[in-house]
Amino acid sequence: MKLSILESDDKSVRFRLEGTNFSFANALRRSMINSVGSLAVDSVTFYENSSAMFDEYIAHRVGLIPIHTPKDYDEKDEVVFSLAAEGPGTVLSKDLLSTSKGVAVSNGKIPIIKLAEGQTLKIDGKAVFRNALKSSKFQPGLVTYKAVDDNKFEFYVETFGQMPPLEIVHRALNVISDSLKDVHKEIKK
Repeated sequence: MKLSILESDDKSVRFRLEGTNFSFANALRRSMINSVGSLAVDSVTFYENSSAMFDEYIAHRVGLIPIHTPKDYDEKDEVVFSLAAEGPGTVLSKDLLSTSKGVAVSNGKIPIIKLAEGQTLKIDGKAVFRNALKSSKFQPGLVTYKAVDDNKFEFYVETFGQMPPLEIVHRALNVISDSLKDVHKEIKK
């Protein structure tokens, strides 16, 4: 197999994979979408919410905010994000403050809620490391591919901000490799 980078920047990568087949190309795409883990807020504790929005609506919005996920994080790691805001004004994702150094929201300009005069919002959100098999909020990016011919495919990977696009590719290949090692061990038994 041969992989060549066609275009790359901090938001997306386009690459060509040659010498493989549709089955492997689709397995790689699915692995990048479903099996690459990232951090996302999975539970929210409300201490105060005098806004016009239900707690569940706000928790859902907070859960969809992409969080930068360091390479060394795994399923045992948790990070708490705190938010305290008072209106009037728009509460943005940058207002979510992490308790862990090196972990922060990927884009600070995402609106969470607009508070009117005198309205307050105080919450803690617990971010956990999972993959998109649990929920799509853990999906690290958008991945598509097209066949150039029977053994050549062009992939497009766009990150949502949790990690660089090439890191998504590397992590997906590691997941596939580890899975194959596990199958080999089972067959040898």
